Amino acid sequence: MKNKMLNATATEEDLLVDLTFHELPASLLEQFFTQVVKPYYSGNLAEAVKDLLRKAVAEEEFVQRHTLPG
Repeated sequence: MKNKMLNATATEEDLLVDLTFHELPASLLEQFFTQVVKPYYSGNLAEAVKDLLRKAVAEEEFVQRHTLPG
């Protein structure tokens, strides 16, 4: 086993997690996969979710920067 020194800040690869969605309608997941994942992410659901999460965070940061009094 390889020993790694811990950095003060973790990288994205250090923080990988698995997600479970509860009560997600199969029809919604199928529609998302067919209309978004398959054509835009070559069928890679994990990449689609990561990209959309990043975009949502970036959009929220943009909104906060432009709406907060400064």
